[in-house]
Amino acid sequence: MDQTKIEYVLEKGSGRINEDILVMEKNLFGVFDGATSLDHTFFNGCQTGGLIAADTAGQIFSRNHYPLDRLAGFANNAILAKMKTHKIRLNRPGSRWSTSAAVVRIVKDRLEWLQTGDSYILIIYEDNSHKVLVDQEDHDYETLCMLKKEKNKTLSNPVIKTQVAKIRSHMNKTYGVLNGDPRAEKFMHTGFIGLDHVQTILLFTDGLTLPSETPKKKKDFSPLVELFQDLGLKGLHQHIRKMEEQDPQSDKFPRFKCHDDIAAIAISPGN
Repeated sequence: MDQTKIEYVLEKGSGRINEDILVMEKNLFGVFDGATSLDHTFFNGCQTGGLIAADTAGQIFSRNHYPLDRLAGFANNAILAKMKTHKIRLNRPGSRWSTSAAVVRIVKDRLEWLQTGDSYILIIYEDNSHKVLVDQEDHDYETLCMLKKEKNKTLSNPVIKTQVAKIRSHMNKTYGVLNGDPRAEKFMHTGFIGLDHVQTILLFTDGLTLPSETPKKKKDFSPLVELFQDLGLKGLHQHIRKMEEQDPQSDKFPRFKCHDDIAAIAISPGN
């Protein structure tokens, strides 16, 4: 770990607070993207359920003392306990607190990893090739297609509100999140890979994905990797923000708000 180089970004988007969490604890690194419940309730004065879920998961993983899948199970249970403490209506998917997660642990010459939801782990190799460790469909694809067509792109539009509630009802049925549901474990992707010829390990929440005019079922990360190679993590972050600023009403690039929260870590193992 002595030669490992770390670069990171943690930034609030257009919302009132940042619901993304970033963890760096010795040889463990993680990003967590909390999702606001559809009740839009604040707790402890200024915290959303999404922030509490992401922060709770981050604190559990920071302990860095068990395999990542066990830590994810502990985090899921801890989120459930906090929701019960706050008397959240657990039978309503839209009321649950949830967070995605992308976590890695470097042990000598190999990487332990875990991912769930729409946070990502990209491995970039010395020959500039790359792979995303979980090649999955974007569960927001259908919603983004609707946002592309609708003039009113907010939850005040009943079409969008109904669609968002529909997708939330699919949590841990068709896509995974940590939200206290025991079915979350079925959607936790985990494994080990060797670090030979690995140039960079890139972890990021979906706020760092490049805006796209046309939604796709599976994201193409090749343009993002090319920009990262040219600009570095902070340069990539600034590039994305400039694209979003030029389309403040999301007319060109369909998305849920002008700027999403970002948590991202670039790790160069220094092999």
